[in-house]
Amino acid sequence: MTTARVWFITGASRGLGRAFTEAVLAAGDRVVAAARNVEPLADLADGYPDSLVRIPLDVSDRQAVFAAADRAAAAFGGLDVVVNNAGGLLYGMVEEATEEQIRAHLDVNFFGAVWVVQAVLPHLRERGSGRILQITSMGAGAGMAAVGFYGAGKSALDSVSEALAMEVERFGIKVTVVRMGGYDTGLFTAGTTAAEPRPEYAELHEELARMWGDEAGPPPGTAAPVILELAALPDPPRRLIVGGASYDMVQDLDRARTEHYRAWEELSRKAPG
Repeated sequence: MTTARVWFITGASRGLGRAFTEAVLAAGDRVVAAARNVEPLADLADGYPDSLVRIPLDVSDRQAVFAAADRAAAAFGGLDVVVNNAGGLLYGMVEEATEEQIRAHLDVNFFGAVWVVQAVLPHLRERGSGRILQITSMGAGAGMAAVGFYGAGKSALDSVSEALAMEVERFGIKVTVVRMGGYDTGLFTAGTTAAEPRPEYAELHEELARMWGDEAGPPPGTAAPVILELAALPDPPRRLIVGGASYDMVQDLDRARTEHYRAWEELSRKAPG
């Protein structure tokens, strides 16, 4: 009989986090679910009273994150899989966003994820094993108008996670950067902070609205089986794109970037180094 694993999932009350939590519980594992508001998880707590522990948590509060990680590890006697999923969206052109909005956004999407990693590592290292799934985006590493700060936070987490994977592998801890495609997570509604639009960008805002359209994407639950399979792999990948259409788009972006570099190769090579 396989021993039930213990998952620590942040941003667990809605979207991908909620879908992952549901799938993990249905698979027979146990979950410590963290979110700013854990009330939306009440139905799952009723359905899985012995397998789900809810912890209210704002990941931008470093001290609270460390306390939550300790509670999570104590809840079921350790941690096996950490899903660093909490995040939101800052919508607006670079010039439109305020300093307060930018700092608040990165406090959650980047620094909050870093605090979670720092808090759980001692617990995983003590066990000599564990998985950390860093939920980023298919757009990490490439900027897009109006969502530049979202991409910036995910790109920063992407890069730090590469370093993290090298640093903790010797402790038996595996890290995967999970580059999620577009799912109907509510990110563009409940999870969005919008900057005050400037008239200079009105035309571009309209173009983007037409380009993105009203398609919300597939339900987040359709991605959950991939996460379960990923967490069970004995030798998981450092990076994984989740979503067939997103995989194709990332490949197209990578090819376009390579072609752009090659177009300017002569100028690049005029400098030594």
